Amino acid sequence: MPRYRALFRTPEFTPLFLTGAAHTAAQTVAGLGLATLVFRATGSPFLSALALFGPSLAQLLGATTLLSAADRLPPRAAISGIALFFALGTAVLAIPALPTWAVFVILLAEGLAASLGGGVRYGLLNEILPREEYLLGRSVMNMATGAFQIGGFATGGLLVAMLSPRGTVLVGAGLYLASALTARLGLGARPPRAAGRPSAAETWRTNGRLLSVPARRRAYLALWVPNGLIVGCESLFVPYAPEHAGLLFACGALGMLAGDTAVGRFVPARLRDRIRFPLQALLAAPFLVFAFNPELPLALVLVTVSAVGYGASLLHQERLMTLVPENLSGHALGLHTSGMLALQGVSAALAGTLAQYTSPRAGMVLLALASLTVTFLLARAERRGAGSRERSAVEA
Repeated sequence: MPRYRALFRTPEFTPLFLTGAAHTAAQTVAGLGLATLVFRATGSPFLSALALFGPSLAQLLGATTLLSAADRLPPRAAISGIALFFALGTAVLAIPALPTWAVFVILLAEGLAASLGGGVRYGLLNEILPREEYLLGRSVMNMATGAFQIGGFATGGLLVAMLSPRGTVLVGAGLYLASALTARLGLGARPPRAAGRPSAAETWRTNGRLLSVPARRRAYLALWVPNGLIVGCESLFVPYAPEHAGLLFACGALGMLAGDTAVGRFVPARLRDRIRFPLQALLAAPFLVFAFNPELPLALVLVTVSAVGYGASLLHQERLMTLVPENLSGHALGLHTSGMLALQGVSAALAGTLAQYTSPRAGMVLLALASLTVTFLLARAERRGAGSRERSAVEA
């Protein structure tokens, strides 16, 4: 079995790892600061949730127009350029008296850039590592996401309390700049993975090809929908517990870190397919307890346990990569990332709307029930499709 130490001896893995870690820290620190800033200015749970996860909505537009560039741009230039764009845009968000509509225009632009960044970053990971080591490599990247979300949300919560929400956003901009510098100085110059000019038409054609096979469609839906609905639950942490939102987010990141570590390092290959959907159901089940208005200590435990279920995403990604041709890996992973984040943005908007007319607690419970339902339906469809012609999906 591949070891973590061997990954970090692989050329370019370490700088790619550090680039993603800095980006995650920036996203959590700046996102919490901005959500708090918007909530204090407007008092709206909807706008607060949208400020934290709303940029993900733009991923849907980017996935249908920009994604063909993921395999057609030099990876180092693309990754460093996108991080620099985030640094500048986030710095602008900290300008005093910036109108709320301008905040969301900037977030839209950042979301469009992010729709391309995921495909470039994870396509490069697939290029750096042998395919049999991809699950472990992605596990380490996800573990870094969990660890730096814990640190980012904890630090963001402290900065909001001790500095200000606006100052917290500026710290996030500085972390994005660090990500850009790490990518530019640490990654090697590689040519694009595919030839030709990127275009919206090519993006549509490749998306259609990837989604034309039922097995791949199910893999994408499993990666997008159940998780996205639970992120909608998490987007209500600020209006649910304004003084403790950073702690709730940190506990969620801790649970995700534990789940990714267990799945990536300790689950044997023979069990991976069997536990994909049961582990994903764990995401939603704990949120049902919020119907009983748990006290903060129990709420922290529930959020931590729930987030362990995010480890199922690694198993669904591994399944997806067995169904995708090598030359489309960047586009395929970009479609996964963009669709996932788009569904997160949709779910955050839906959660904010539900909370606006009911309560944050009721919104969490309703979204958790929807997530469980989708997970059950996908698991049943997977069983029906097993053993069919879909085994040749990778050739399609």
